[in-house]
Amino acid sequence: MTSHDGAQGPGPEPEAGPQQVQEPEQAQDPGQDQSAARRRSAALGATRTLHRWSAHLPLATRLAALADAASEVVDPDEPIDLYGNGVVARLEDEVARLLGKETAAFFPTGTMAQQVALRCWAGRTGNATVALHPKAHPEIHEGGALAAVSGLRTVHPTREPRLPTADEVRDFEEPFGTLMLELPLRDAGFVLPSWEELEEVVEAARERDAVVHFDGARLWECTPHFGRSLAEIAGLADTVYVSFYKSLDGLSGAVLAGPRTLVDEARTWRHRYGGQVFQQYPAAVAALLGLKNTLPRLPEYVAHARVVADALREGFAAAGVPWSRVHPERPHTHQFQVWLPYDCEVLTEAALGQAEETKTQLFGRWSPDGPPGLSVTEVTVTEAGLEWTAGDVSDAVAEFVRRIPG
Repeated sequence: MTSHDGAQGPGPEPEAGPQQVQEPEQAQDPGQDQSAARRRSAALGATRTLHRWSAHLPLATRLAALADAASEVVDPDEPIDLYGNGVVARLEDEVARLLGKETAAFFPTGTMAQQVALRCWAGRTGNATVALHPKAHPEIHEGGALAAVSGLRTVHPTREPRLPTADEVRDFEEPFGTLMLELPLRDAGFVLPSWEELEEVVEAARERDAVVHFDGARLWECTPHFGRSLAEIAGLADTVYVSFYKSLDGLSGAVLAGPRTLVDEARTWRHRYGGQVFQQYPAAVAALLGLKNTLPRLPEYVAHARVVADALREGFAAAGVPWSRVHPERPHTHQFQVWLPYDCEVLTEAALGQAEETKTQLFGRWSPDGPPGLSVTEVTVTEAGLEWTAGDVSDAVAEFVRRIPG
């Protein structure tokens, strides 16, 4: 359930929805190459879009932008990092401070960071069972790695499209060592519980002598919904993982934050997993820039995403679409889902045609989910979307719907 290759895409091409064939960066056949190139061209050519994804930029442009901005966060004359010192260590310290944790470790990928964290907790609790949602990232986007690589077993306290409730955690029929909560739960619509519900779920896990790990790949934009600081949110969990490219427009990389003894053990496993990278300064510099420049603006993006969501809902009704859904109705973050009762290829073609011919990109790629003929896409609102008024969104919806065959 993604739109990652359109201008709305909040993440990389490989992340696919539960019923969507994954599309790697290097497509498997010429037809896929041409399709991806067309989507990228449409995104780059659009003069108006709700979100500009830097991964669509030409390599030289991205490198030049990073080099030009680097002096904002590092001394250009300082030595290059070697195996995680220097600017990488500085990034770790900054994230630990923001999350209110004792220490933190940089990982090349979030997949590795979470596998290591959950493996370490399994060794400490003596229980290799992890309770998580069936739509959580490890269950959909990691090829069964928790079991295949780390020897972990997963169970699901709920299958509802939301995080589990305290009662579901408390009354689950078998023991588990770790409760993993993805905040927000991306594949269910970037949904979050209330603050009180989150506190109760964590307490229910504690009552069962389980530890709590937050998949906080997109934790950065959760503060408006919860009305709490990052440190207060992260303070509920024993460990937290955060990503730098999903919300902060970084290049890659992740951090695992928590108690020093656990993180020190995680560093050992990071080496064993092949994550002790020789030089990582481009990713670290991009992450620091994201923390400095993008993180403070995320609440503004969340607020405007709610304006856009309302306008989309009203626009589809005004355009005579027989049924539509914006989910959540009031977005919890600056990302949300839109559902329409048409074939995904029809909707993707309408979105591409609109971007190519009008230079306005409202949607990216659509994907099938649910009964045949029902499709979903993800919408992301960032700096580029702030200039859109509700009227602009309604006009774009009308033009988009006009392109859907009757």
